[in-house]
Amino acid sequence: MLEDVERILFHEQTILSRLDELARDITEVYRGQELTVIAVLNGSLIFAADLLRRIPLPLKLDCLGVASYHGGTESTGVVTFDQVSIPDIAGRHVLVIDDILDSGRTLHAICARLRSEAQPASLRICVLLRKRVVRAQAMEADFVGFDIDGEFVIGYGLDYQERYRNLPFVGVLKREVFEGSLASAPDKE
Repeated sequence: MLEDVERILFHEQTILSRLDELARDITEVYRGQELTVIAVLNGSLIFAADLLRRIPLPLKLDCLGVASYHGGTESTGVVTFDQVSIPDIAGRHVLVIDDILDSGRTLHAICARLRSEAQPASLRICVLLRKRVVRAQAMEADFVGFDIDGEFVIGYGLDYQERYRNLPFVGVLKREVFEGSLASAPDKE
């Protein structure tokens, strides 16, 4: 897998140090309240686990399976929820944790659905990475690990075709890896 990495953006120790800072900020915002965390699967799994161990507050954890990339390197624009029902968060303070804020479509769809169907007391967003790009949906995160350019990144939970999630760092995937697989994919009509 390492031969597919163009360069490392954030080493493991840099990520963990930033998680300490994020945890302090989140703890301060939610001090005195019970927190409900909704981790967006599968990308946020590693990030959420490492972050939540640093937050010394009572909290509940739930997960939400959502997809918008469907194996490619760009959002398809179609957000698919893997489960029919959403967690019971009515009247609760909710923090949605996701791996990356890119087009904004996924987080916009999640927040819209949570607000309309579950009516939380508050709803905030925490992401490991925020791309400096024009978003298809107006969306901002309340807590951000790192800002990055528009490159395709992998590692620390982020994937390409379900691979590379277990890398302990965030790196840029070599273009020839995903361009080669796109070129060899059969045309779909």
